[in-house]
Amino acid sequence: MAADMQTILSRARGADVRSVRFLYCDHANIIRGKAAHASSLEDFLSSGIGLTVAMQAFCLTEHLAPSTHLGPVGEIRLVPDPATFAVLPYRPREARLLCDMHTLQGQPWELCPRTFLKSIAAAAAARDLTVQAAFEYEFYLARQLDDGTYVPADDSLCFASDGMDRQADVIGDILDALDRQHLDPRQYYPELGPAQQELSINHASLLQAADRQIAVRETVRGVALQHGLIASFAPKPFANQAGSGCHVHLSMWQGERNAFYDANGELGLSKIGRGFVAGVLEHLPGLLAITCPSVNSYRRLAPNMWSSAYTAWGPDNREAAVRVASPFKGRVEATTNLEIKAVDGSANPYLALGAIVAAGLDGIERELDPGEPLASNPHDLSESERQQRRIRRYPETLLEAVSELERDEVLLNALGPERAHEFIGVRRAEWQDLGSAPPEEEIAAHFRRY
Repeated sequence: MAADMQTILSRARGADVRSVRFLYCDHANIIRGKAAHASSLEDFLSSGIGLTVAMQAFCLTEHLAPSTHLGPVGEIRLVPDPATFAVLPYRPREARLLCDMHTLQGQPWELCPRTFLKSIAAAAAARDLTVQAAFEYEFYLARQLDDGTYVPADDSLCFASDGMDRQADVIGDILDALDRQHLDPRQYYPELGPAQQELSINHASLLQAADRQIAVRETVRGVALQHGLIASFAPKPFANQAGSGCHVHLSMWQGERNAFYDANGELGLSKIGRGFVAGVLEHLPGLLAITCPSVNSYRRLAPNMWSSAYTAWGPDNREAAVRVASPFKGRVEATTNLEIKAVDGSANPYLALGAIVAAGLDGIERELDPGEPLASNPHDLSESERQQRRIRRYPETLLEAVSELERDEVLLNALGPERAHEFIGVRRAEWQDLGSAPPEEEIAAHFRRY
């Protein structure tokens, strides 16, 4: 740690950094933190920055969840991970560190999201499995009008080069900023909605993939502000336009071999791959409370929206919960992966990835089978056909998803009792605040938060 600390101090001095943001992601998926001035950086790198325990019970509506066990008494430390240090290309003389949460005794705090994901990665490693993951980022670029409302920044069409031209300046600056932070962008294109954009970032280990999700969101929003625009990753920022997902791609590895791959398996999937699919499908009703955890999420999760609305799986089926993605020619084993559709930008990436893997590991452990893959729209099946295939409609509100989570012992055990209590408390408080709000009020509450 001493060598890492000296490296950070040297890099900060070399870049003339004035302050360093110590960031974390809370149970409402709000990126929060405190900034250390360069003159005090060495002290805070060593000791961490103090934070009241109550912050892990805050809602996106900016109050404590009524059911919380946390309050005004108690403190933790934001302890930075030196590997996450980055000078911010979009904020002169500022840098960023992502933090773990430690007790005053120096132990990982039981409500730390990064620690949760590390524990899930360790559970996979105990089975001789490592996980690679990547997020796909959909977001809108918008302008704020004089009356405070938001409108899309343009009226471009899906994949249209016209849209690339209209937003070339801001997207170019975003890509440059991602490159300068070594975040490995792979693709960009205009998406279905007007001024809706999509970015994909290269896969990485579980923890690094979640860290990158935070860094990408921070970068996109920071660069957009420089151009007088608002970037919103909210699931449904415009009621009459396409929703935005944050789909997850996953593969599991045993050494140098892709554990999801079997050249002789259906769709090229191994028994481990099929077990993972089955575990995700079985736990998906409760899993949604973690991967799609906002009131706004359920405006997006509807049939025929290409966002998935049923617990189905299939080959390149964009109406299915789990899509078996087409592998690349000549790199079939290396690129065999699963896409989890029901994830959006209101999800804490550490909790979402960890819960998905926990569900998949349960399917592998119990040798579950997902049944026959579906090569059609599950909404077009009759109800009896869906029942025969064990395909369920998703919960249609956050409240229903939370109730499913409260009945899912596997996910509750993975979260641990205190984390589950506080996380569910935040979800229920946000439902209380926004579940019955007028649509325009509910959408507005999510627009700038995400």
